Amino acid sequence: MARIAGVELPKNKRLGTALTYIYGIGRTTAQQILDKAQVDRDKKTDDLTDQNITALRKIIDAEYKVEGDLRREVSLNIKRLMDLGSYRGLRHRRGLPANGQRTKTNARTRKGPRRSIVKKKKRQ
Repeated sequence: MARIAGVELPKNKRLGTALTYIYGIGRTTAQQILDKAQVDRDKKTDDLTDQNITALRKIIDAEYKVEGDLRREVSLNIKRLMDLGSYRGLRHRRGLPANGQRTKTNARTRKGPRRSIVKKKKRQ
């Protein structure tokens, strides 16, 4: 099993798909990496040789920010926005969508599950 950038690539998957398991690498980037390393896109992860793995590892380490470094950078960017007190920082602080989405009906991912409001019964 291939281990690249601290991530175990899944067995018996095509390399174009398997590389997307690494945080920071999507489908397009995975295909660019495979082209630079001159590895066939349709090759399965089980069929990788040590030379292929080292070539992929070198390209990813040299040219791309992935996994821990990328997560750290993203979290520092969000923290910076919050410290500045910008609008986006305030939205992050409150746990609301930061990019202009509506919140009256949607945004359940950011806001969490609905909290039901208990109404009081009228006395007779």
